[in-house]
Amino acid sequence: MTSVPLTKFGAELLKEELHQLKTKERRIVIDAIAEARSHGDLSENAEYDAAKERQAFVEGRIAELEGKLSAAQIIDPTTLDADGRVVFASTVDLEDLDSGSKVTYQIVGLDEADLKLSKVSVTSPIARALIGKSAGDVVEVQAPSGPREYEILEVRYI
Repeated sequence: MTSVPLTKFGAELLKEELHQLKTKERRIVIDAIAEARSHGDLSENAEYDAAKERQAFVEGRIAELEGKLSAAQIIDPTTLDADGRVVFASTVDLEDLDSGSKVTYQIVGLDEADLKLSKVSVTSPIARALIGKSAGDVVEVQAPSGPREYEILEVRYI
């Protein structure tokens, strides 16, 4: 498995989810299976089938999170020294050259991306256009609504 880039914050979120699944969700599923078994015939027991499906989901998610965390390359943005260039985990202030609106994004891993929190995946079109650029550069992004041009105002490592 290749390394999975994660910010320090993103890794903590995955660890919390893993802990929740192992300590609480597993117990809930085991109890639900035991309860369903107590109802007798398992061949036509919808509760049992649902509980087994939930168990498969929980165990699959646990395995996925453990795999990602074991392959994680955790990056703390405060320790980066990228000479003002946009890199993974950096925070970038942009100005849309068409509308004049300003936005700020942090470039994060796939599992941490959340546009509502201004966190964009490193694989997104905007992040791919920004990587390696510096303040003052103008980038063109192929957005779903068509090409957009942004000027990089500032690159921060926070």
